[in-house]
Amino acid sequence: MFDDDYFMGMALDQARNAFDEGEIPVGAVVVCRNRIIAKGYNQTERLTDVTAHAELLAVTAAAQFLGSKYLTDCTLYVTLEPCVMCAGALFWAQIGHIVIGAPDPKRGFSSVKPSILHPKTRLTTGVLADESLHLLSIFFRSLRT
Repeated sequence: MFDDDYFMGMALDQARNAFDEGEIPVGAVVVCRNRIIAKGYNQTERLTDVTAHAELLAVTAAAQFLGSKYLTDCTLYVTLEPCVMCAGALFWAQIGHIVIGAPDPKRGFSSVKPSILHPKTRLTTGVLADESLHLLSIFFRSLRT
């Protein structure tokens, strides 16, 4: 029951929270030992803070929960490929595993070579990508109309 699809579904719930608040719909959850220990969704408008990305909010909450700046035993589930800023924070947090929904060819970290993730970080991509892309497309379509 608790597999990548399940946890990405929880991240999608967070993305829907962002959508409902008029934020770019990106959500994230941090899982440690098969338990969600932190959640986040984009809040750049709400907090008037360009760094208030879902990943950073979730990582900060996870570090506070664990009482550690390192998240080596944790997995981050995020609905959209992290940007370079977020990937840098994930490097410093030494996150153990990142599971990504949709790719972000324009602003995602994977466009930077060599990889800017920590060398020990495992990466899984494409989990519930269609659902993530659908939510993003609805959001951006509504901005254009």
